[in-house]
Amino acid sequence: MRAIVHAVSDRLADCELTFRDRVPIDVARARQQHAAYCALLGELGVAVESVDVSPAHADAVFVEDTAVVLDEIAVAAAMGAPSRRAEVAAMVPVLQRWRLVLALRAGTLEGGDVLALDRDLFVGRSRRTDDRGIAAFCELVAPFGYRVHAVAVAGCLHLKTAVTAIGPGRLLADPRQVDARAFAGHDVVAVAADEPGAANALLVGATVCLPASCPRTAAQLAARGFAVRTVDIGEFEKAEAGLTCLSLLFTAA
Repeated sequence: MRAIVHAVSDRLADCELTFRDRVPIDVARARQQHAAYCALLGELGVAVESVDVSPAHADAVFVEDTAVVLDEIAVAAAMGAPSRRAEVAAMVPVLQRWRLVLALRAGTLEGGDVLALDRDLFVGRSRRTDDRGIAAFCELVAPFGYRVHAVAVAGCLHLKTAVTAIGPGRLLADPRQVDARAFAGHDVVAVAADEPGAANALLVGATVCLPASCPRTAAQLAARGFAVRTVDIGEFEKAEAGLTCLSLLFTAA
């Protein structure tokens, strides 16, 4: 596995916010947490590539949103947040080292709204991803045998804010933000009621990574037999982000 991560901008505290109130962010501490996140990926066998192609963009560290990387291709995002659109162009040359990069012809779509489960791609209909973007995405990926399913999300930024994969056929979700019936045939585990941030888990191999702020969900998964690791991303949580936001994780071609 390979991960592309982006350095933390000096302007992180000016990040986009939709559902959270703005509070002070300690950029130095965020950089320490980002280093620990990258170290965890390395411990789990991931080759981590760090770039700094958008240093002036507050949200650049949330690199997942810039693209959807599949086995055959990468699809460059069309950001729903105008302040973030230049991040995509800066990332394309990085992605081209690993994949053919295709561009959407219409609409908006952010990588955090795409949950890949084998050949099924669930795409959140959110404030950042619209129906035209979903249709354009479907046009690009259908020739490669992918099926696209639109899923409504409520009260959160992206689909993967509300649901992520934690193993073959198994998902971790906050049922208040996404309807589990959209994922028929999958075993959907609910996060602890007071830990909605746990729904954005990062699966690396057979290990489920969770924010350190979600100990009850971590214990719940460990009791079910999952291998669980936690890492502190508290400064990024203030920026409405979770674990998947901080990397583009894919198999090397």
